[in-house]
Amino acid sequence: MGSHRWQRWAYGASLDDFLAADRHSVLGHLTSASDFAVDETQTRAWREQIDLLKGVLAETSGPGAIYFEYAIPRLGKRIDVILILGHVLYVLEFKVGERTYTAGALDQVWDYALDLKNFHEQSHILPVVPVLIATAASAVMDAQPLISHHDRLLHPIKASAATLADALRQGAAFFDGPLIDWRAWQAGRYLPTPTIVEAAAALYAGHAVEDISRSDAGAQNLALTANRVSAIIEDARQQGRKVICFVTGVPGAGKTLVGLDIANRHTSKDDALYSVFLSGNGPLVRVLVEALARDKVRRAAERGERERIGEARSAVKQFIQAIHHFRDDGLVDDKPPVEHVALFDEAQRAWDHAKTADFMRKKRGQPEFAASEPEFLISCMDRHDDWAVIVCLVGSGQEINTGEAGISAWLDAVHTRFPHWHVYLSPQLASIEHRAVAQLDALTQRAQVTQEVSLHLATSVRSFRSERVSEFVNRLLALEHAEAAEALRDVLPNFPIRLTRDLNAAKRWLREQARGSERYGIVVSSQAQRLKPHAIDVRATIDPIHWFLHGKEDVRSSYYLEDVATEFQVQGLELDWTCVVWDGDLRVGRDGWEYYGFVGDKWQRVLKEERRRYLLNAYRVLLTRARQGMVVVVPEGDAEDPTRAAGFYDPAYRLLARTGVPLL
Repeated sequence: MGSHRWQRWAYGASLDDFLAADRHSVLGHLTSASDFAVDETQTRAWREQIDLLKGVLAETSGPGAIYFEYAIPRLGKRIDVILILGHVLYVLEFKVGERTYTAGALDQVWDYALDLKNFHEQSHILPVVPVLIATAASAVMDAQPLISHHDRLLHPIKASAATLADALRQGAAFFDGPLIDWRAWQAGRYLPTPTIVEAAAALYAGHAVEDISRSDAGAQNLALTANRVSAIIEDARQQGRKVICFVTGVPGAGKTLVGLDIANRHTSKDDALYSVFLSGNGPLVRVLVEALARDKVRRAAERGERERIGEARSAVKQFIQAIHHFRDDGLVDDKPPVEHVALFDEAQRAWDHAKTADFMRKKRGQPEFAASEPEFLISCMDRHDDWAVIVCLVGSGQEINTGEAGISAWLDAVHTRFPHWHVYLSPQLASIEHRAVAQLDALTQRAQVTQEVSLHLATSVRSFRSERVSEFVNRLLALEHAEAAEALRDVLPNFPIRLTRDLNAAKRWLREQARGSERYGIVVSSQAQRLKPHAIDVRATIDPIHWFLHGKEDVRSSYYLEDVATEFQVQGLELDWTCVVWDGDLRVGRDGWEYYGFVGDKWQRVLKEERRRYLLNAYRVLLTRARQGMVVVVPEGDAEDPTRAAGFYDPAYRLLARTGVPLL
């Protein structure tokens, strides 16, 4: 079947060739192509799979093909077997010697089938049937009601060695359609859109950004931007220059992924281009470090090696750090940092001079600190005698906290204190950062400023089902009713959004929509202090590691729909399905939005323009966290509770309904 360098499977053949092949020949292919430790247990499992499939398929008519150990870089996993038989694609997960079907194993085979359905272009329209085979289970085929969602993907079928042939017949009988051209399927492109956690793990495991990012015409090629930034870094080293580079992107476009990709290319301290990825987003750093450390331990175990979780965390922390650790090192030691390249995620959220000075006075005992955070961070990198590069990754509409300087503080610092630094700009910087226009004008008068189109990521790839979700949210929050309704019409066929006043109904909907281990959870504004009657208390802080990484059995995980996350905990991260619960902090008034904070025992109007912007952006963050769909809950008011009057909620509900959000 050919052995292309890029093929995703360890062994693949037409069904005729597989049936004619000697078992030892198939085993030899699997062993030689494996990138993990092959022990006797694994060999025995493969032998049983091969023998079972040869027996079952010898009695089954129909053209097709079979693929063993099919790699999915997005998940860092391999599918045991993909079987194309007649008009159906089967995803087979074997639990050799097992007698029972665990919830985790059912989710596993479902996840694999979902991955193919969503991200393998030839599988989008095919009937896909996941089958979990516990080989030693009862030989009696349970009566299983076959259930398919609208996308022709069955819920997993349970089978044993004795009932596998029946399971394949069941799947074939449920669907109709033309025979699958397995050669065309095999040549189809895999265009994944990983979560930031999945992407970081895949990059850290050695995959290129091209392996884990969409490369179709509908999405900007992340590899293009990452490679251009890498070239700028290499040029700075060769020319002995100091360079600051501004990369922009719409929410969910993959800016963080670009930064992680570059940092991950140079994680050795002996590397001349040794880099560090810095973020002021504490929850994001904690979740990424823990996820990568756990993945590192898991991959070591697959190779037959043992790695301690503490050592794995230390290794990951070398290249992903909280920004304040880097800053504090620069305070206590005036030598140049060990890294020549620093990548600052969400650079527009760096602190202005007032907030930095206040923090330094109260927390670090430095009463006379006279720099903004960007100015101090550039000064640390400027200590290098030879060369240095700062990459600022800039988002739009994401400032949610007081003292966030926006990008103007970086531009001011370069212009006034570091005129010897060369500047590379995304041409979209002015439109994304309206408040930085004057500073940009002043800076671009200089000779060493270069604008590059490749430094902008124009398309959101978070919501892989619809690229217009963020546009719909922005139009809605701008109260542009007709434009929001038009964007929503484009969104809804592939990205379900629902509106309800019943939180319990919303929870039921989330659980019905999510398949496999697709993650869902409740998100609310940090100012949503009158949701307590609905058992939502924003003052009960969550541990983002438990909430984002732990499974359905853990009461602290997002799956339990008990603990809620705010904009501060979810910014930069995402869920497959979200429930956004609206409170009286953001209301629709006669002349536009009205902004409130709950102080003591009543709501008070927010008058400061800065705080209003943060509150609106909080809802922007909450409404753009979902990858696959969301439900918005606007609670009913309570006539007996003046803090939850109907007038605080009804206009927001009417706005969403009038825009066209379907009622649940």
